Amino acid sequence: MSRSRLTLVGLLGAGLLAAGALTGCASGAASPPGSSSPTDAATPTPAGEVSAAWLDAGRAIAVVTSGSSSCVPTVGGEPRIVDGALTVDLAEPTQEPCTRDLAPRATLVPLPEGADAGAALTLTVTGAVEGETTLAALADVPSPPDDFAPSAGWVSPSLVAIVTYGSSSCRPTVESVSTDGDDVAVRFATPPADQVCTMDFAPRVTLADVGAEAGDGPVSLVLSGGDVQASDPIPVLGDR
Repeated sequence: MSRSRLTLVGLLGAGLLAAGALTGCASGAASPPGSSSPTDAATPTPAGEVSAAWLDAGRAIAVVTSGSSSCVPTVGGEPRIVDGALTVDLAEPTQEPCTRDLAPRATLVPLPEGADAGAALTLTVTGAVEGETTLAALADVPSPPDDFAPSAGWVSPSLVAIVTYGSSSCRPTVESVSTDGDDVAVRFATPPADQVCTMDFAPRVTLADVGAEAGDGPVSLVLSGGDVQASDPIPVLGDR
């Protein structure tokens, strides 16, 4: 296993272990939820519709499901890949209560050895959510980015998944999307001054609807705000 892949897997584990250190905060979704009132014992409902996006130069994917925006499923066990088909088991999140909204939410899944972003990837999701989808092959697989560098990938013709690094319990939320020359500017909201987050450093996935600003052809994102560090535009991987 490569050093960079070990770094990503290790960060995910570190984020989960440190999550109990402090009280976390609820994270935002790509669009405002219909209702944010919590239940006292809500459980995400399994959904048959699953989508995905390439991330981190094809070394990871975002698995996107529908449910409570504050209760994102986690990866249970090791993802398995056989003959170009990937099986991912998703576990129920441990935090309660969950908001009663129905929104897209993304789970980051590091790919096991043997995955090839230059070939189509069939994805089967089991566990807390069940469904199947296929990720088209990347026409050009980019070189791996530096450790802790943000990345982004197309989930749908308008929705992108964005990976940033920081506290695992405080995922950045999108404040605005606009054009920035040939790029799309995504600005994250400033966290509340009294926000309490776990003191870990892990990858977080945020979903953003950029369809109105993306135009045609390849798209790169300019990220700002929300304590996110990104000095250069981030190419969005995959097909719309």
